[in-house]
Amino acid sequence: MNARELLALCGAFLVGSIPFSLLIARRRGVDLRTVGSGNVGATNLARSLGFGPGAAGFLLDAVKGAVAVLLPRLLAGPVVSPVVEGLAAILAVVGHIASPFLGFKGGKGVATGAGAFAVIAPWATLAAVVVFAAAVGLTRVVGLGSVLASVTLPAASALLRDDRAITVSAVVVGVVVIVRHRSNLARLMRGTENRLGKGDRA
Repeated sequence: MNARELLALCGAFLVGSIPFSLLIARRRGVDLRTVGSGNVGATNLARSLGFGPGAAGFLLDAVKGAVAVLLPRLLAGPVVSPVVEGLAAILAVVGHIASPFLGFKGGKGVATGAGAFAVIAPWATLAAVVVFAAAVGLTRVVGLGSVLASVTLPAASALLRDDRAITVSAVVVGVVVIVRHRSNLARLMRGTENRLGKGDRA
């Protein structure tokens, strides 16, 4: 790994760290950490300020994931090792959930991971998005959709024979996202997880 690739990976982490949903809420005079679930992700933004701001937060989080995995190509050349791209995806998600701008706290990484893998594993990401949409549509539980999508992404990547490094990075990101949803899973097991549109906790 050369110096430009290392620089790109540092950039991927910093880009992933930008708390877009928090910034959108702040422009409206709201500290996202003090409303709803207190989470700084797009779902809490949507619940607290409405669908429009929430959609903007989700889109910007996805875009920063995509930018993070494109940085190695921009800084190190158009042909980049899948290992580097996979690491960039992981670091973007880690940056989102442990942002140095927020005292190493953050969101849950779903949108950022989706944006990153849409670039490096588009068909696997599409499969994960379909599963997410179906799960949320049927159950109205965003956390369940996120967890199922996190399982689908690496499984689809393996079935589609993506480069092994990409599949491994999808496994890592999937595990990270699932761990971030452990409280949602606990509430789901107890039957107390709220549903979309009914004060769901993200």
